[in-house]
Amino acid sequence: MQPYGAIFDLDGVIVSTDKYHREAWARLAAELGLPFTEAQAQATRGVDRMSSLRVVLGDRWDDFSNDARQELAARKNAAYKELIKQITPADALPGALEFVRDLAAKGVPRAIGSASKNALPVLERLGIAELFTAVVTGHDFVHGKPAPDVFLVAAERLGLPPARCIVFEDAAAGIAAAHAGGMKAVGVGDPAIVKGCDLFAQNLAAISADDLPALLRG
Repeated sequence: MQPYGAIFDLDGVIVSTDKYHREAWARLAAELGLPFTEAQAQATRGVDRMSSLRVVLGDRWDDFSNDARQELAARKNAAYKELIKQITPADALPGALEFVRDLAAKGVPRAIGSASKNALPVLERLGIAELFTAVVTGHDFVHGKPAPDVFLVAAERLGLPPARCIVFEDAAAGIAAAHAGGMKAVGVGDPAIVKGCDLFAQNLAAISADDLPALLRG
């Protein structure tokens, strides 16, 4: 069988940093006197920082110059980086480390494909950076999810064609990005959010590396 690769979104698949992003955006919204609803929180999941800022600012987007928006995004990021200093290896989601280690033992190339520009520090705090053949972050591509750029870069760095890559995602934008890039998608977490995925798992403890080759035969 031809080799295949596994590309993982970080937040919500390997570790949950969602609460830290949410808190940082909520703090920024409060500083600006803006509401930050549950719908807005969900809309910021899995997308890049400036797209998230557009969600937070809403109708106020045009009230800010590009320089002002960059400053707001930097303020949010500074708050987030302080918050993620709390992360330890115990914060890895159920089955995540074991699943990635199993792939490594089977010789399956592994990549992180994350919109976050802070993915590498998070992996280092979890103590698992060395488990990944490649780490693609928001520094490495232009167009965020649902565009497929992040996953296409990851596939390239793994040395594999997109059709031989399987993406693990917990957000609708990520599932769409995987499919837009010609890849299969495993949806992790809430089935209502990742509907349209090729295989669903509540978490990585619920599936086995042995389940993956069948996806590429389908």
